[in-house]
Amino acid sequence: MNTIVFDHDIYNTIRKNIKKYRKERKMTSAQLAELVDLSHEFIRQIESEKVANSFSVDTLYRIAVVLDVSVDVLMEIQNDTPK
Repeated sequence: MNTIVFDHDIYNTIRKNIKKYRKERKMTSAQLAELVDLSHEFIRQIESEKVANSFSVDTLYRIAVVLDVSVDVLMEIQNDTPK
């Protein structure tokens, strides 16, 4: 049987991926916030490693739709660290 490995820092992984894909689409956090109908401050908190903020599955889904990626892509551990 394969060993199951859990990402113990999944929120940080998601944060980095949201920021990475948002920047790849040349979108500001304010634009993303407007498209997912959330406050700009909340999107900034989601992307910040300094804020211990959780978010709902609904929020994750809406961000994925706007960024045109699947939810599982936002949960993938990336080898290249977004800046």
